Amino acid sequence: MKRIALFLITNIAVMIVLSITLSVLGVNQFITANGLNFGMLLAFSAVVGFVGSFFSLLISKPMAKWSTGAQVIDGSEGTMQFWLVNTVKTLAERANIGMPEVAIFEGEPNAFATGAFKNSALVAVSSGLIQSMSREEVEAVIGHEISHIANGDMVTLTLVQGVVNTFVVFLARVVGFFVDKVIFKTERGIGIGYYITVIVCEIVFGILASMIVAWFSRQREFRADAGSAGLLGSPNPMVAALSRLGSLHDESAALPQAIRTFGIKGSKTGFMGLFSTHPPIEERIAALQTRR
Repeated sequence: MKRIALFLITNIAVMIVLSITLSVLGVNQFITANGLNFGMLLAFSAVVGFVGSFFSLLISKPMAKWSTGAQVIDGSEGTMQFWLVNTVKTLAERANIGMPEVAIFEGEPNAFATGAFKNSALVAVSSGLIQSMSREEVEAVIGHEISHIANGDMVTLTLVQGVVNTFVVFLARVVGFFVDKVIFKTERGIGIGYYITVIVCEIVFGILASMIVAWFSRQREFRADAGSAGLLGSPNPMVAALSRLGSLHDESAALPQAIRTFGIKGSKTGFMGLFSTHPPIEERIAALQTRR
């Protein structure tokens, strides 16, 4: 969903800027005359890896509102808005979390929840979702998003992303150092081979790391589907909502390419399925049906 796209993009951007800034400032004392100081390198990598993740988490709500054009509502705008706010309030109380902000954004059927804290999150649904689904189906989708908040998924994703970022930064520099010494034969300090190798390795390791994050995200979706079933007392509404999404999300009604992978429906299979943040709808429905 959009919240994952925003989180990942912001996190990567912050990590790159922070890494460059620290290097320019000379915070690279892990390279010594005797080789690499692995303790210092690990500390450097952790700072770069986790700062980006936590910063992107802290600004996730305003970024989501800005990028999607989501407008916060309080229920006074109309009958549908009143129903949405009350539905979110009821489900939030059942999930024992604070009342999230509620917003609507223009677009194809979709929804997202984001925020750094359980008791001050944001739940947003698209105009397309409201127009194309029954109230019971919309309620199920909201239950799914409320479950993400109650499960602390954004914080957990932040920790997972921070760990993989740390190892990407760490391993890229270890490989870069040895390539520079062994292949480029740099005898004193570090040479161009180090910088080239670090850039290439960060790209390659970053791709591999994204598979780990995507796998974790797919597991979250199964748990959020189950959470919706628990909040509504039956898996049937969520099954109906997923079935509806499956019929609505085709190539002619897809999300923009930049965020298509992060939509509510995961459609990639095979090797590319390793990068999908959502399982195929058929698998999600099958998992819910086992709860009946």
